[in-house]
Amino acid sequence: MSTYRVETRPETPTAGITDTVPMTEIARIADRIPEIAGWLAERGSHPDGAPYFRYHVIDMAADLVVEVGFPVPDGAALTSAGDVAVSTIPAGRYVTTVHHGHPDGLVDATGALLRWAAAEGLTFDRHDTDSGDAWAGRFEFYLTDPAEQPDMAQWDTELAFKLAD
Repeated sequence: MSTYRVETRPETPTAGITDTVPMTEIARIADRIPEIAGWLAERGSHPDGAPYFRYHVIDMAADLVVEVGFPVPDGAALTSAGDVAVSTIPAGRYVTTVHHGHPDGLVDATGALLRWAAAEGLTFDRHDTDSGDAWAGRFEFYLTDPAEQPDMAQWDTELAFKLAD
């Protein structure tokens, strides 16, 4: 059984790449994580936390607007360049949980988090658009380093979804 929490998080600077992909091609953007780490290193910086997927717009039947990236240190003097954009994880209240297991289980873990929040009367910071379900902050943080734990069934992934203010 999952444990859900509501927690307040500060604004956090990030560096990431955003792309529009169908769900079947999500690996295409995931494969760019090393590119972002290299981009940071070239600029004398480094990741300051686990890599993340941020779902800006979701239409499971069509396309997803997905950002992959890293939190970066507060004092990093970074400027967007090439495909990498400097941005932030917005401050606010988030519903969080950690999924232990293969990333294939994230769809079910996400559904369970959404159902729990609805039962608690919580409202997410999201709205409908012609392109799909737009979110102010819907994140998956990949907490397990695949180099240290290659068995994906042993991975931990934190879900963090921003609540409406």
